[in-house]
Amino acid sequence: MEAFPPQSKTAREAKARPREATVTTTARLHFGFLDPSGRSGRPFGSFGLSLDRPRTRLVLRRAERFAVSGPEQERALRYLREIAASCGVEESYDLRIEEAIPPHAGLGSGTQLALAVGSAFAALERLSLEPQQIAARLGRGARSGIGIATFAQGGAVLDGGPLDGRLPKLLRRLPFPSPWRVLLIFDEKASGLAGAGETAAFATLPDFPPREIEALDRRITQGALPALAASDFSTFCQHLGYLQARMGAYFAPLQGGAYASPRVSDALAWLRNEGVAGLGQSSWGPTGFALTATQREGEDLLDRLRTQFKHPGLSFALAQGRNEGAKIEISRVMD
Repeated sequence: MEAFPPQSKTAREAKARPREATVTTTARLHFGFLDPSGRSGRPFGSFGLSLDRPRTRLVLRRAERFAVSGPEQERALRYLREIAASCGVEESYDLRIEEAIPPHAGLGSGTQLALAVGSAFAALERLSLEPQQIAARLGRGARSGIGIATFAQGGAVLDGGPLDGRLPKLLRRLPFPSPWRVLLIFDEKASGLAGAGETAAFATLPDFPPREIEALDRRITQGALPALAASDFSTFCQHLGYLQARMGAYFAPLQGGAYASPRVSDALAWLRNEGVAGLGQSSWGPTGFALTATQREGEDLLDRLRTQFKHPGLSFALAQGRNEGAKIEISRVMD
């Protein structure tokens, strides 16, 4: 693990420590990369969106020994031990995870959990650690920075990819129009690539053609982002659909088709036949998504999907874009 200098605290800060810290953060959609091979002069470059659900919520307090309860215990305990060691802090903690974003679903669960644990630790110990610093200490954000950006600010974000060994830099951040909705399609019987499997998969992919990188860059920076700023739903969905089609074709050899889950693929095909253009798969999936212009349209499609598709493991939800970052709360200060 990379060595970091310990975080200093004044005597006053060390004394005035909170009793506990609570962090609530939410899932993100990964719409796609500008260079999915990561081998150009501008590797990767991610476009994505913060959602209001599913969410991760955890509570951290000091204890006589390390203890973790709730979902994602093993990963959370590892993050907690690593962030404490990186700061030279030798304390024990009790970590209660009340909710957790489903893992390996394409919703950024690992980064959100790491940032939530690290932020709770920093709040509890009165340390000044920004999300980028926490991500670096915990090994998150190697390819995509959208999970870090959405944790910090929410909204729709575009990053420039990792350059010169640095974490991806945020290039643009825009609020997501409040009337728009996001239909989510979950498949609990499938999982997307992650960890070593993801790293190996990227190593086998061919270079992405430079002309297509340029085309995707124009689509996003000159098409999708201006449409988003103008709340032009139709144009935004057109450009997003194009990006998703290119991602699906490029990653198809590794996931057995444009989408990781055949059941999610069936639901997306049905939505496409219904005239929905802004749809696709988040990251490696299996979670699928589809945009609607209003709450009413979203509820109508949600009801029809639930009637049409009753596969075991398949479920649906209607989400909103979230234009705020994670919520960090601390209890009353200890004497």
